[in-house]
Amino acid sequence: IMDLLWIIFNQNPQLAYQLFTIPFAWLFYSLATRGYLTLINRYMFLTLGGFILAVLTMGPYSLLLFITATKFVLLVHFVEPLHVHQWILGLQMCWQTLWHFYTQYQQYWLQKPADSRLLLAMSALMLLSQRVTSVSMDIQEGKVAKAFRGSYRSQAISLIPFLSYSLYFPALLGGPLCSFTTYVTFVEQISIRPPPSPLAILPWKILRVLVVLVLKYLFSSFLQLSIFRLSSPHDSPGILWIWILSLVLRLNYYAHWKISECLNNAAGLGFSGCGPNGGTLWDGLSDGDPWEIETSTRISAFARRWNDTTTAWLRRLVFQRCSTAPLFMTFGFSAWWHGLYPGQVLGFLGWATAVLGDYKLHTCIQPRLTVLWKKRLYSLLGWAYTQAVITCVVLTTELQSSDAVMLLYPTHIVVVPFVTVVILFIL
Repeated sequence: IMDLLWIIFNQNPQLAYQLFTIPFAWLFYSLATRGYLTLINRYMFLTLGGFILAVLTMGPYSLLLFITATKFVLLVHFVEPLHVHQWILGLQMCWQTLWHFYTQYQQYWLQKPADSRLLLAMSALMLLSQRVTSVSMDIQEGKVAKAFRGSYRSQAISLIPFLSYSLYFPALLGGPLCSFTTYVTFVEQISIRPPPSPLAILPWKILRVLVVLVLKYLFSSFLQLSIFRLSSPHDSPGILWIWILSLVLRLNYYAHWKISECLNNAAGLGFSGCGPNGGTLWDGLSDGDPWEIETSTRISAFARRWNDTTTAWLRRLVFQRCSTAPLFMTFGFSAWWHGLYPGQVLGFLGWATAVLGDYKLHTCIQPRLTVLWKKRLYSLLGWAYTQAVITCVVLTTELQSSDAVMLLYPTHIVVVPFVTVVILFIL
């Protein structure tokens, strides 16, 4: 078992970093709830933890985050609330895109793999972009007040929550996105009205992460074994192999989301009250339930459930603010946020087309499903169609290049996205 865990975490260093950070999150919870930390000390504990974690895991590339955090605090302080969102969004996306293009330059032009520390820093930078733009929208909409008055000392103290929110260590490497108001309320109230101890739920959540990782390892081993059994290197691996490959990539996301959820829960974040049976609920900060996502019978439902806090952020940032083709603009911005790799652009625009086709097809067919067996058959076919489309989307976005199309073409699963285009033309 220890050898298996070593293989799994050696293949997923980011998961290992987050797992080893959980005791420090629990230390923060213990000290804060027992009154050993003042309000400023609580903010500084979370910020300093993020600073140390970034330096240890990213090395010199941690400067990408520190420059972003400094720029964010300065813009919040000096720019008027009406214009702060445009400044933060514009500068942050330019800064992030610059480093995405630098990574592509290394991979495609210099033909050398990017530094793993740079890739980890880029992942953290994308999450940081979510947090700073979320705050800028809050300020623009009047949900967060800029109370910067009085002496220089009081003004500096008022900036501490913004700096802490940008770098707090439980969400530095994996999210999920927590609103600024929720974060500030949590830090201020944890010593007054502390959430119940998360120790009762943490072992079960960590066990779920390990189950997901074991499933990923088993499926990966099956894929490798299947490749070895091919009679010729030109043979197609088949639709089942392609689907399992896509599932392995999705399981990797589920493991990261769940370990990030554990890390936030260990610090006391994510408590949402008590259930009907009196048990505590720790689902206030979650990027989705893997089973609920994978059993989606509609592409649009899968899109809504996938990476829940990021989906909500994109909906607020783009979809609700765009009057022209909001669906395609949202998925297009998501491709930009992910790095504008060719495969990502193709995958996200194809996903948007599939969602639009799903809406039109469901509107046309749903009124005609008057018998139970027809509804069940429609759900079964919808699940299979959703899985086929998502397989194409995941492979094109994850492989990041046109090579994904060449991988999909021999299996004929690539026909499925074209069916969506036909549906749109017909309906």
